[in-house]
Amino acid sequence: MSTRLCVYVCLCPFVFPAFDYGFLLRISDDTLRVEALNEYLSSRSYLAGYEPSQTDAEAFVLLCRPPTERHVHVLRWYKHIAALKPQTNGQTPESKGKRVQPPWSPPEGTDVSKLCLYNSLTRTKEVFVPQKGNRVLWYCCGPTVYDASHMGHCAPAIIKRARQNYLLEQYGEKKPSPSQILQDVLTARTPFKAKLAETTDPDKKQMLERLDAAVDAALGPLQVAVQSSAAGDTLQNQAQVLLEEAKDLLSDWLDSQFGSQVTENSIFSLLPKYWEGEYHKDMEALNVLPPDVLTRVSEYVPEIVEFVKGIVDNGYGYESNGSVYFDTAKFDSCPAHSYAKLVPEAVGDQKALQEGEGDLSISADRLSEKRSQNDFALWKASKPGEPSWDSPWGKGRPGWHIECSAMAGSILGESMDIHGGGFDLRFPHHDNELAQSEAYFENDHWVRYFLHAGHLTIAGCKMSKSLKNFITIKDALAKHTARQLRLAFLMHSWKDTLDYSNNTMESAIQFERFINEFFLNVKDILRSPTDITGQFEKWEAEEIELNKSFYEKKTSVHEALCDNIDTRSALEEMRALVGQSNTYMAARRSAKLLPNRMLLQSIALNTALCGGTPLPPYLESTVIPYLSVLSDFREDVRKIAREEKVTELLRLCDELRDNTLPELGVRLEDRDGLPTSVKLVDKETLLKEREEKKKVISESIWWGHL
Repeated sequence: MSTRLCVYVCLCPFVFPAFDYGFLLRISDDTLRVEALNEYLSSRSYLAGYEPSQTDAEAFVLLCRPPTERHVHVLRWYKHIAALKPQTNGQTPESKGKRVQPPWSPPEGTDVSKLCLYNSLTRTKEVFVPQKGNRVLWYCCGPTVYDASHMGHCAPAIIKRARQNYLLEQYGEKKPSPSQILQDVLTARTPFKAKLAETTDPDKKQMLERLDAAVDAALGPLQVAVQSSAAGDTLQNQAQVLLEEAKDLLSDWLDSQFGSQVTENSIFSLLPKYWEGEYHKDMEALNVLPPDVLTRVSEYVPEIVEFVKGIVDNGYGYESNGSVYFDTAKFDSCPAHSYAKLVPEAVGDQKALQEGEGDLSISADRLSEKRSQNDFALWKASKPGEPSWDSPWGKGRPGWHIECSAMAGSILGESMDIHGGGFDLRFPHHDNELAQSEAYFENDHWVRYFLHAGHLTIAGCKMSKSLKNFITIKDALAKHTARQLRLAFLMHSWKDTLDYSNNTMESAIQFERFINEFFLNVKDILRSPTDITGQFEKWEAEEIELNKSFYEKKTSVHEALCDNIDTRSALEEMRALVGQSNTYMAARRSAKLLPNRMLLQSIALNTALCGGTPLPPYLESTVIPYLSVLSDFREDVRKIAREEKVTELLRLCDELRDNTLPELGVRLEDRDGLPTSVKLVDKETLLKEREEKKKVISESIWWGHL
């Protein structure tokens, strides 16, 4: 039998010359074999009912599985031969028996987006792969609760602040006379002036200059009042003003004089306990979900001591004068370890190291205790005026970096998926965390992904409590809603700097208003009466196009969130979808047609990620029916008033719409040729809209007189 594949040109009756399929035998790769056969068959076809040749059967056997839809010519030939294949076993068409289903092949599909995160350990985006299935272990450095929580967070000296607050409180309880306050502030100002003169950091110097100017402004009136023997009330008032303006420099001076006498540990726990409570209240007000576990350093001192002992036992720590330091050189020389994974170029940066060690450990005597300037404290011998706990090395307290390692290690174990914190904590804090933790666990993967959030600035200036340039969360919430603040953050990349300014907040407010209005319009459409079958409407070209865009935007939002949680792009995709939906609704309204209810409801539900101002679940269903009756009655009155030309009735209907109902959080929108729309909107928004409308009318009248 000649080697001839069962192929024919579609319109020609003649058979192709004999074809040697042996070239298929020389191709070992299945994919390449299919490609070669597909190319050969690309200009040929086969006639239904033609009995396959032996060559067809042998070539068929070479294919291990049905080809994909991409290889259309081979697939068509394969199905044809498969349907007729029983005949190659000596059967005739009449004896082949019951026909069978042709082979089925699944679609190739498309690649599914995977979550990628910017990992500070590699300074690039990496595919996120949790170590334990869908269980993600995540530790985040929390705030140092020594003052009101603010819109950023830094790492200040809580011990010093607690001590200073205590001394300042004690000073006030002694009720010093105005002249005594004046004298003490003048005395405290001398070292403050020296500090100001020595400061070279421009931001810090500017902050100190502002403080000095405020103290100077408060000093003058009290000096005049004391010299002129002013009345007691005047003296007391002026003294209190000075005491308030000078509390920072006065507390510094009191600390230098009496700080070493503060020895009671409870003094250092009262301050953080109070501010922790305030912090939780602020987080709740922002609708921030609490963590699964919250750790406090004061409750983990025994674990910290054991952690330090483990590092020393492993050969990476040493005791010196009652303190324990981490041996960076010993650690870095070990082939299994590497110091400063996050910011290797910062090793040896003494300024960064001193900032990381804190004001309480950069004195000459403590620096001399180290084998290397790069070493850092695991445990610090306490000085007078500092809290202390018992340890194998004597009375002391934890170093800054060891706190996070011991607490996170106690809960999450030897390796976690994600560690988060502020960008400014990369070195030395997080690099030292990594080193001491991997020294304790003797591994090189304590953290798999390090995520660092960008700085927060105030109108272009870095937010910092120490620089007196910050806004508290309570202050921010007094100006804006929690949703508006959350939107402001979502409209920026989490890893980049966010500038908290009027422009930033205005953008968030406008976005919220845009989305809220969309929800109100969709709710109004859904309230239109219809029977159960009326909600299923035929899709015309407009609905098909909007639905196509809807699913494209859903895909784009998903891809944006997979791309390093890009909330900014996700919100822009949602903005575009809502804009298209608004255009669709406007077009239907112009044509006096109702929009497709279910399509708009689906879009609204998917956009509710940053939805409108929530209302109590029962409010809308309870109130709207009554408001609808009122709206219909008002519309009937307006119709009669227009017909009878009763202008006073029209004015009263406008008064109800423009002034009465907005005070109750209700907006009526009169629409030409369509029923009046009833919307529940928060009262403050409606009153603001009313004032803006009045302003526009007033300005138009003013311009009309020119």
